[in-house]
Amino acid sequence: MSPDEFERLTQRMLRESGFVHVEVTGRTGDGGIGGKGIARINGLMSFHICFQCKKYKGSVGSPEIRDFRGATVGRADRGMFITTGSFTKSAIEEANRDDATPIDLVDGDQLADKLKELALGVKTELVEKITVDPEWFLGL
Repeated sequence: MSPDEFERLTQRMLRESGFVHVEVTGRTGDGGIGGKGIARINGLMSFHICFQCKKYKGSVGSPEIRDFRGATVGRADRGMFITTGSFTKSAIEEANRDDATPIDLVDGDQLADKLKELALGVKTELVEKITVDPEWFLGL
């Protein structure tokens, strides 16, 4: 999946999760923002969010979170950083730093769980496994 396709997948996932006006803005010169949208809470409140999508095999560190936060200043109430990888301890601490725009982190495991929950490109099948107990039959 290309980075553009990953951003479109994120857009779809956010829409299916109840976000509105979700747009992908990712392109060269996007200022570090992959997209934006509005999170509606119980129809009474809303938060403007900016999101960033990164296809990583490894871990996202605190510098990436700081850079993303800087890009969200004046553009959103919160940020959301979504990766196929994971986040370092320092990245998690940076995302939750006091007196700074909050950044919600979604790692690869959480992303997979959400795709499964929303049935976006993922199918779940329960398979029944039957094994024969030969000891039981010897007692006949």
